[in-house]
Amino acid sequence: MSYFPIDQTTLQDIVGFGVAGNFAGHLEQAGETPDFVNVKTATTNAPKGIFPYYVKSSDKQLGVYPLSSTEIRYPENLADNAHLQAEPEVCVLFNVEYDDGKVIELKPQAFAAFNDCSIRKPGAKKISEKKNWGKATKGVAEQFIEMNSFKPDCELDTFRIASFLIRDGQIHAYGKDSSVLTYSYFHQQLNDWMIEKLNQQQDFGPLENLHQILQQAQYPAQIMVSLGATTYTEFGESVFLQPGDQVAIYVYDASLNSADEVYAHLTGELAELKNSSILQQKIV
Repeated sequence: MSYFPIDQTTLQDIVGFGVAGNFAGHLEQAGETPDFVNVKTATTNAPKGIFPYYVKSSDKQLGVYPLSSTEIRYPENLADNAHLQAEPEVCVLFNVEYDDGKVIELKPQAFAAFNDCSIRKPGAKKISEKKNWGKATKGVAEQFIEMNSFKPDCELDTFRIASFLIRDGQIHAYGKDSSVLTYSYFHQQLNDWMIEKLNQQQDFGPLENLHQILQQAQYPAQIMVSLGATTYTEFGESVFLQPGDQVAIYVYDASLNSADEVYAHLTGELAELKNSSILQQKIV
């Protein structure tokens, strides 16, 4: 096990991106398929695009640092009508190399459990409008795990993503327990696709010009990318978050821990999981 030390100052200097539609079925469950009806992809299973959720230098909403390891702040202006869902993911911190303003290489440094918490807003013009509504509106675990490559058999390959919602003392499976290997794009294919999108994605439909965003951010040395949300259980698909709920997202090494041990950790019957990144947030 090799945890990778990350402090808040480091994360405040990154640009935060997410991959949309990298788990078959997620966009349909989230009701977001219509947003991408005019977005063409190279293959039928390709992700739809990349969206920003945090750009430090922005004077707009995306400039607000949204990451928290303990809480999600419920959108005050939406009262009880916020259709708020957690999105269980794994995020990867990359070092970025540029040549003449273009991204030429992404070097993975570490990964962690991530909650790409979103407001379901039909008709929103951009994905990013659903992603950052202020401080503590996204989640990232404190434990990052070292990652030296994105090739087959890399450190991430044995991991799974599991998630739970605790409401009124009851534990509910929230996202389907899924191997990272079931991402639609992964390894070098995803790496090459991300580089292409960072350089070439245009402002079109729900997507934004990423090259302009990197330029605006003065070509950050690091970016963090959440690779896409798992599909929901029947419960997770139909239940929206409310204040008082607790969300737990486990990115766990399935070669060292079982699903039963993950559940035992959640209930307090097991003190520790081996080589895992755990995010637990309360909705406030």
